[in-house]
This record gives sequence, C-alpha cells and structure tokens, in this order.
Amino acid sequence: MTTPSALERPTGVPFARRLAARLVLLPAVVLSFLPPRRIRAVLAVVRRGAAPATAAQAKSARDAMCAVSLLCAGPKGCLPRSLGAALLCRLTGGWATWCTGASVVPPFNAHAWIEAEGRPVGEDVPDGYFARLIAVEPPTANRPPRR
Repeated sequence: MTTPSALERPTGVPFARRLAARLVLLPAVVLSFLPPRRIRAVLAVVRRGAAPATAAQAKSARDAMCAVSLLCAGPKGCLPRSLGAALLCRLTGGWATWCTGASVVPPFNAHAWIEAEGRPVGEDVPDGYFARLIAVEPPTANRPPRR
C-alpha cells in the first residue's frame, strides 16, 4: 500500500541561486555514484581555499538544491542533495562540512547531510541523532605548512 505525500519544496529562491544550483546538480548526481573514498577525495580537492560556511549560507544552498530538483527534495535524495549543497556553498567561497553516517537509534537509517557551525543544516532531528562515518570539513588555517 502506498501513502500519498507531497514534497515540500522551498519557494522564493532567487533566479541566480536556482541557476547556480542547476549548475552543480549534474556533478552532484555523478559524484553520488562514486564509491565513498572517491567522493571524499574529490571533495577534499574542491574544498581547498574555502572558508567555513555559515549556517545561513548552508541553509540557502540546501534550499536551492531542493527547489530545483525533485530528486534532491525527495526522501531518498540525501546524497545528491548534500553533495550539491556543499558544491553550491563552494561556489560562493565557503565550505559546509559534508557528512555521511547513520542514525544512532533504531531503525538503521543511512543518511548524508551538511553541517555548518557544528550543527546539521535543514535536518529535523535533534543534535546527536546521526553518527558520522565520513566527514569532509573546511580546511583549517592552523595547519602547519607542507614541506
């Protein structure tokens, strides 16, 4: 038996932001087909030189991805949605922490999301609901130089 439902897509996303979201949608979907180690490697290269994204920037990027794609707005679109939002943040000079993991309470639920300022963005769950398995964080300025 199926349950009728409607996807809630954000409204009021500016045209330029929707255009940028469409630009990163294809790379996000392509990345979602790669193995986790390759996704992490690609995102580690893309994040270079980026500043940490604010919660508002990350929320705006996530909303834009949901506004332009039914796949990203759907319940099974967490991986392309999170990848697209991270790439969209990068287009504006920031980087939201990209995470993938699982819920800590039964039933098992694999999930991918973005974080900014230490908190999940746009997820309607309490802090600590998901355990990180992979995270690609913004580069830190305090790293010693490579030799």
